[in-house]
Amino acid sequence: MAELNIDIAGLKLKNPVMTASGTFGYGAEFDDFYDISTLGGFVVKGTTLHPRQGNAYPRMAETPSGMLNAVGLQNGGVKYFADHIYPGLLKYNTHILVNVSGSTVEEYIACAELINELEHISGIELNISCPNVKEGGMAFGTSCPAAVAVVNAVRKVYDKHLMVKLSPNVTDIAEIARAVEASGADSISLINTILAMAIHAESRKPVLSTITGGLSGPAIKPIALRMVWQVYHAVKVPVVGMGGIMNATDAIEFFLAGSSAIQIGTANFIDPLVAKQIISGIDDYLERHKFNSIKDLIGCLQL
Repeated sequence: MAELNIDIAGLKLKNPVMTASGTFGYGAEFDDFYDISTLGGFVVKGTTLHPRQGNAYPRMAETPSGMLNAVGLQNGGVKYFADHIYPGLLKYNTHILVNVSGSTVEEYIACAELINELEHISGIELNISCPNVKEGGMAFGTSCPAAVAVVNAVRKVYDKHLMVKLSPNVTDIAEIARAVEASGADSISLINTILAMAIHAESRKPVLSTITGGLSGPAIKPIALRMVWQVYHAVKVPVVGMGGIMNATDAIEFFLAGSSAIQIGTANFIDPLVAKQIISGIDDYLERHKFNSIKDLIGCLQL
């Protein structure tokens, strides 16, 4: 077998396959399907300082080659996570990251401080790019000064791995990437969902209660690949790619574009075993093409 292990700025993954926030719950939801400790890691659903009820229904919708999500970061808050969710995560022998969101810099700081005390959490995925909440989130990820402010602030209070998740809803993704790298990001993940909408023609009404939401799935893969490739050439920190990865071939394309690891999102809703299958598919590809290690594939796009 080829070597699948990869070091993401000190985060030593047994393989480069992770699952994306908001698509994998808190891990336990997939326990009946396979041993999720075989994953390189997983990112738990978005966590905020205070509890959030999320947006009104309907808040999810299927679209051609994708889906729209406007859940709105429904969660019990970071204190609830620490007291009630975290104990159940101790059984997993893989890296667990917490996706952190906030409406203000102060909320990001307070949330990160509490997670910093949780020994079994390997890192934070700082969500500065969520397009499906009414305030905060996306605003931080679409402005260099705002991105710098929140990453700088969290870096000062958080000791472990800091992954920053970027928004695709920007003019120059490389500019934002360089800004968060300079502010202390250990790695950069991208892309988050793309701001989009759906309309019901017969009723002449928007499908989602929030009118707009985040588009994910195969429809956004070409955009995600382009942005990963741009960011890979713009920064020195590792890049974690996501956006429409449905199978091992999709994952290989992201490695060629410059991803050191990948996250699987929407595909988890279609096939709960997809992450396990993608790990096997990556190994098969490396053997067929006589690569000794996944490291040899990163950024290996032939131009």
